[in-house]
Amino acid sequence: MWITIILAVSLCLSVIFSVCQKRRTYRMIDSLLDSILSQERIVHTAYSDLEEGEYSALISKIMQIQEVLTNHTESARKEKEQVKSLVSDMSHQLKTPLANLSLYAEILEKDELTPVKRTAFAEKMCRQTERLNWIIESLSKMVKLEQNIDGFEVTDTKIRQTILDAIDTVYDKLEKKKINLSIEPFEDRLLYHNRRWTAEVFVNLLENAVKYTERGGSVSIRVRTYELYTEIQVADSGRGIRQEELTDIFKRFYRSPEVENMEGSGIGLYLSNLILEKEKGYITATSEYGEGSCFSVFLQNCKNGSPLC
Repeated sequence: MWITIILAVSLCLSVIFSVCQKRRTYRMIDSLLDSILSQERIVHTAYSDLEEGEYSALISKIMQIQEVLTNHTESARKEKEQVKSLVSDMSHQLKTPLANLSLYAEILEKDELTPVKRTAFAEKMCRQTERLNWIIESLSKMVKLEQNIDGFEVTDTKIRQTILDAIDTVYDKLEKKKINLSIEPFEDRLLYHNRRWTAEVFVNLLENAVKYTERGGSVSIRVRTYELYTEIQVADSGRGIRQEELTDIFKRFYRSPEVENMEGSGIGLYLSNLILEKEKGYITATSEYGEGSCFSVFLQNCKNGSPLC
């Protein structure tokens, strides 16, 4: 009989212990989930009284889940801030040409305008429309590169035609300002790049050279080959860049206070830097203020269809 009583008591104690253990597990999991929902960091030492084993493994996995969720939240926050910043910058860039277009439209509605003035304001509207289209197109390219929307293929391609494509795009502007363009003879080489996008880099550099160089000035292109990279220099005799600004000119939408009244959006150099990063190349700038600037594009040399780096 005593044996039966002992067994019964043991069974009751076992059941009670099991119930208590389950309640303890429930409270622990509930506490851990509350920490996750309230974004409070779970500290493993708070559960140091638990024995190594299933509970400890469970806590570790829950902490890993919290870490993943925290990373996703932080990533989403940064992306939201980037979008907010981009929208703000875009609004700032589009504000001026839109305001000018609105103003010119109001002026053209006036009956007292002479035919000559009407033609002049119509031409101004065309220039503002072209600027607006250029800004929108540049912003679209920038977003495509940042989000990798447009499949960016990089291959071993000869550089001469890429440079000539860029020159052809800006040739009329060079002619209009009577700027002398010189190209030192160079050996055409296979370089690791995307012809269309890299031509865009050289167009940006050449257009900047034309914009900031006085009428009758000079722009030169030189190609230097090294063991792993080939350097393509675009130098001008323009106004130059202050030394303290050389680290800022590749930032998105950055414009020197000295050229804020000149046409431009501060996208070109940032876009160029994005393109070259995707090609595992890079760009540098040197300048003497008042004497001109030199931008150097470095692209990887290729051999047997692969970059040497």
